Amino acid sequence: MLDIKFICENPDLVKENIKKKFKDSKLPLVDEVIALYNQKKDANQRANELRANRNKISKQIGMLMAQGKRDEAEQTKRLVTEQATELKTLEEKETELEAKVRDILLKIPNIVDDSVPVGRDDSENVEVTQYGDKTVCDFEVPYHTDIMALFDGIDKESAGRVAGEGFYYLMGDIARLHSAVTAYARDFMIDKGFTYCIPPFMIRSNVVSGVMSFEEMDAMMYKIEGEDLYLIGTSEHSMIGKFIDTITPEEKLPLTLTSYSPCFRKEKGAHGIEERGIYRIHQFEKQEMIVVCKPEDSMQWFNKMWNYSVELFRSMDIPVRTLECCTGDLADLKIKSYDVEAWSPKQQKYFEVCSCSNLGDAQARRLDIRIKGEDGKKYFAHTLNNTVVAPPRMLIAFLENNLCFDGEYYTLKIPEALRPYMGGKAEIKAINKYNSK
Repeated sequence: MLDIKFICENPDLVKENIKKKFKDSKLPLVDEVIALYNQKKDANQRANELRANRNKISKQIGMLMAQGKRDEAEQTKRLVTEQATELKTLEEKETELEAKVRDILLKIPNIVDDSVPVGRDDSENVEVTQYGDKTVCDFEVPYHTDIMALFDGIDKESAGRVAGEGFYYLMGDIARLHSAVTAYARDFMIDKGFTYCIPPFMIRSNVVSGVMSFEEMDAMMYKIEGEDLYLIGTSEHSMIGKFIDTITPEEKLPLTLTSYSPCFRKEKGAHGIEERGIYRIHQFEKQEMIVVCKPEDSMQWFNKMWNYSVELFRSMDIPVRTLECCTGDLADLKIKSYDVEAWSPKQQKYFEVCSCSNLGDAQARRLDIRIKGEDGKKYFAHTLNNTVVAPPRMLIAFLENNLCFDGEYYTLKIPEALRPYMGGKAEIKAINKYNSK
């Protein structure tokens, strides 16, 4: 959320930023919010005048009464009553205008960083760097749920009867691998100096509107009927929400947290090969990282965070690349974002496994997350988030890149980093023999 004073002083810059994001339908919002804000200022100025007059006139009434000038006193009382009525009307108008201004501010996109490439959508995102050689297999790589089935590791049929589409049971070694990845990612981030946290899995609407746009909320989140609670779509929401309405001394920065949680998403409009299997599901688990820091440190943290993801995936023998999101692919609150994508030997392309975002002070303004400097002055923090691992996507990448086949049986290599979490195993052998038919 942008500062209304910034918008009033830089309307052309704000409009140019909207154009960069190819959201021209939002251009009228700039002039509209400025006009409403000016109306609010006028109402506030008149209300302050009436408040100042109130005490002055009250004293005059006392003096007139003491002088026996009852008629003048009664006339002055009527003036007080009239002004009180006007003041009440103005205060109601101020409240109404304040709500309208805030509603529009929540819809105006944040100012993207100058380094972000201009593009209309994700097809114009820009590859930054590739890490690791693409895995080349001398056999046809099965679809990821078929790989899981070879290890008796997935049951979607039963899950469909229990919960419907978009759910699954993980079983045996595949379930253990899922938990191993999560535990390894947790310890990996703790070793980077992050504090481990298990957050609430539900959040109130004021936190939801503080961390994301209304469009994202409608597309993603499940609401608890009859209560002011939403199931989290990602733990970064409740993690950032932890600092709502707080003032943190500057010397305690940065605040670095890594969290585990289940996540729940509607996943509207899912289709195609990447929507089958466990690419897009309604419930999954995730290890996340968030940072709350000084504004001048946020880009440094941004670069650290996406590099952590690259390091983690490379330690599990998974080739990855970084992709910079263009202006049109950035959510409204973000000023800069990188996707980390893993190589899929099955599809012969990269697919997203992590998303690292710098949101500037947008979330901090919405949630009133402030920092107190050494000089006593208060300012809004910058917030960042990044996926450590989301095991459904991560499992797909792991299975495809660590699968081996000797002509008869499939095996899964267990990278050294994961072995302590898998009982020391160096590999897992398929339970089901390969059927050439």
